[in-house]
Amino acid sequence: QVQLVESGGGLVQAGGSLRLSCAASRRTFSPYTVGWFRQAPGKEREFVAAISWSGSRINYADSVKGRFTISRDNAKNAVYLQMNSLKPEDTAVYYCAAVSGYGTVDDPAVYDYWGQGTQVTVSS
Repeated sequence: QVQLVESGGGLVQAGGSLRLSCAASRRTFSPYTVGWFRQAPGKEREFVAAISWSGSRINYADSVKGRFTISRDNAKNAVYLQMNSLKPEDTAVYYCAAVSGYGTVDDPAVYDYWGQGTQVTVSS
């Protein structure tokens, strides 16, 4: 079983930055693809970014490309989402998720494990 815990959310002004972390149970996280998703009130959960276990495959949603960077450190059993140039429309609860393999990574249905989420609020 894999347990995921997100951290690093908070309140930031537009144009600012936040770094989210996703920590997983030891010796289970490294071979997994990890994705970040977000969900705003009244909206569907949407894909943000994903990274393969080796870091060789990375995908971003068009809405965050050039602003967000996903990375992982398997030795630390952690995945990160660096968010720069934040906009009010980035406001949402951010979730990390994990699955074995790398396929249609923008589809939340393919992920087996989910964290509880961390709130990101971007003010004008």
